[in-house]
Amino acid sequence: MATDSSNRLWRIAWVLVAVVVLALGAIGLATLVPNLNPFRTEEIDRTQPALLESIKDLSQYHAAVGEFQVVVDLEKDVAFVPSFLAGERALFVAAGSVNAFVDFSGLTGDALTVSEDRKSVEIRLPPAQLDKPNLNQDRSYLFATQRGIWNRLSSLFQAPDQQQFYQVAEQKIGEAAKAAGLTKRAEDNTRAMLVGMMSTLGYQVTFSAPNT
Repeated sequence: MATDSSNRLWRIAWVLVAVVVLALGAIGLATLVPNLNPFRTEEIDRTQPALLESIKDLSQYHAAVGEFQVVVDLEKDVAFVPSFLAGERALFVAAGSVNAFVDFSGLTGDALTVSEDRKSVEIRLPPAQLDKPNLNQDRSYLFATQRGIWNRLSSLFQAPDQQQFYQVAEQKIGEAAKAAGLTKRAEDNTRAMLVGMMSTLGYQVTFSAPNT
């Protein structure tokens, strides 16, 4: 009887050892499979290097920037048809920025007038301008839509076009930038920059409008 018990214990021990060995082997195989798999997916980037088309010297001092957000609410109604059958309304959240700058490229040779005692300088500074609104793609998105039955069916066969939302958003943000006083801020910042630069050279600065 003792011999039978000993044999059973040895069998159980060998089974446990075999299980442990198989488990370790499976773990090792799992780490090797990704490298041994002949059908693994490999991403190949064949994008060509960017091509330089042109270089322009900058003559603009960007003196202020405004961050804006607008909710574009567009609705399309179909005459004499209930909205639940045809028509749609969409809310589009757009975020973007507008730069205000002063363009020095148009300044003529007499834009700077130095006094005879070489202690002051008069600068004829052009008015500030606004850049085209720059919409942030990552922060602009379609928030909500309401469609009639016909429009829902039609959308199954048409790719969504958000160009109109971006066009309206650019217009609204451009209008907001004009009303926000960005050009005034840019002109003040440009004057402060020039005063600081000229003062290091020992000049006092005054400003006047450019010659027309």
